[in-house]
Amino acid sequence: MDDQNRNLILASVLSFLVIVAWFFFFPPPEPVQTSAVEATDASTNQQTSALPGVEKSASSATGQTVSTAEDAPRISIETQKLMGTISLKGGRIDDLSLLGYKVDLSDGAENVTLLKPVGEEGAYYATYGWAALSGVTSNLVPTPDTLWEVNGNNRLTVSSPVELVWDNGAGLKFSRVISIDEDYLFTVKQNVENTSATDVELRPYGLIRRAGEPKDVKNFFILHEGLVRMSDGELAEDSYKNMRGYDSNEREGTAAKRIEVTTNGWVGFTDHFWMTTLIPTPGSAFRSTAKYYEQADIYQAETVLPVVSLSSGQSTSVETQFFAGAKEWETIRNYENAGVEGFIDSIDWGWFFFLTKPIFVVLHWLNQVIGNMGWSIIGLTLLIKALLFPLAYKSYVSMAKMKELQPQMEKLKEQAGDDRQKLQQGMMELYKKEKVNPASGCLPILLQIPIFFSLYKVIFVTLELRHAPWIGWIKDLSAPDPSSIMNLFGLLPFGTPEPGSIMALIFLGILPLILGISMWLQQKLNPAPTDPTQAMIFAWMPWVFMFMLGSFASGLLVYWIANNMITFTQQYIIMRSQGYKPDVFGNILKGFQKKSKG
Repeated sequence: MDDQNRNLILASVLSFLVIVAWFFFFPPPEPVQTSAVEATDASTNQQTSALPGVEKSASSATGQTVSTAEDAPRISIETQKLMGTISLKGGRIDDLSLLGYKVDLSDGAENVTLLKPVGEEGAYYATYGWAALSGVTSNLVPTPDTLWEVNGNNRLTVSSPVELVWDNGAGLKFSRVISIDEDYLFTVKQNVENTSATDVELRPYGLIRRAGEPKDVKNFFILHEGLVRMSDGELAEDSYKNMRGYDSNEREGTAAKRIEVTTNGWVGFTDHFWMTTLIPTPGSAFRSTAKYYEQADIYQAETVLPVVSLSSGQSTSVETQFFAGAKEWETIRNYENAGVEGFIDSIDWGWFFFLTKPIFVVLHWLNQVIGNMGWSIIGLTLLIKALLFPLAYKSYVSMAKMKELQPQMEKLKEQAGDDRQKLQQGMMELYKKEKVNPASGCLPILLQIPIFFSLYKVIFVTLELRHAPWIGWIKDLSAPDPSSIMNLFGLLPFGTPEPGSIMALIFLGILPLILGISMWLQQKLNPAPTDPTQAMIFAWMPWVFMFMLGSFASGLLVYWIANNMITFTQQYIIMRSQGYKPDVFGNILKGFQKKSKG
């Protein structure tokens, strides 16, 4: 490999290092994405302010005027995936745990809690109701304080829905039928019957309310947490920080962003692995609203459906779905196939979505076949290397030919002396005559950069990698290697450094060490560069990568190690087939001899 080719490869690798370091230490600010069609007419404002969720304002939102959930009767929620209760005060779905997921891997770990009742720290719940517009006053429609009654069954299961009823005593009878499927989707059917002598206008709504920003928000540029919504095919995301900066267009103390959706959409809040989402019936119009109550530190997402007019003796019903659960790719995909447009995009696929989506689909398929996510990552690496093999083959063939041209290049250097231009012209003629491309060795490296970032994104954001074991000590492929050289990888009777600490960055685990060794061996396929500066940089590069990637997810290190070993094997076999025999052990010995002389 000549100096020009080495420089190209060196520049590519250093560029990769700069990109990784820059995004690690200086993450870009999360962009504000809005596409709202703001409604500014007086009638719209009046209809919005009629919502109980708005008129109760901050005090009701935080529970200062609403009793804690324990004071009201409750209905149990029991499925194979969910456990919780529904409060009859306000009919709130406000107590929900995910039975298939634990908060950590420790013995006796609790289930993940998704929703919390009013009055608890971090209250988080969904509720539904009707806004009074004409022919009825706001105190004669259900409010967050309304105490509903159960009609019949009082236990919500997949096979047994529940019905809540409330009569306002003035001719309007309200009912709410709640059902649930086998996964995480509630269906809420709101009914109203007008038995009065007066025509009325009502507007049905649903809302999700969250008290304060979650404490476990990571605020990491590679992951979106906060508001997420789909509006007529357009995805919009906003962080909690951005929501706090919304301009007020509702009333004093309330900040909001409204989108008038014409056919399909949904809105809610997404965490790293969990999500709550309001989903009106596909094909129906609604207003998607996101709000922030500064005084009470309340975040709110709403779906406000079209106005309903009821003459005396008439009745009507509207249906909305509510997703509350884990962002399982297969489950969310099934909901999208059932009509929830763009629901798969609730998973944060990132800038390289055209790579992250297919990479995850293949990884998910491999995991179904193999049954182990670690081996599936290695299988994915093999498939990626097979896909890139034609480029790799050309690259390694070119590198082998460059080795054969080494004597002729040395002669050109002697003939050119200090004339750099003459040397370059001679080399270009030699490359053209022998049909060698000196830059071909860089292309596989450049292609690895977006693949690396895409796989990092997939491992970091997808639920399927969370707490996924591989072998032995690797119990969670989404977390760093828990072993450490500090206690000789478990041989000494004391613990390892706290993850994320400086000590953890220094006292690495087994996988980072194997990564460094695999990169070092890959270098030894070729003799060290003759230029002292290049030789020093190449000598340090494996160990720099080892420390830089040491705190990354174990799954990513598994991919990188497998990629290095496959690359080593491919390069060795192809170069031998072209007549050049890499002297790996000889290059290793030469490296040690140089160090001993130094």
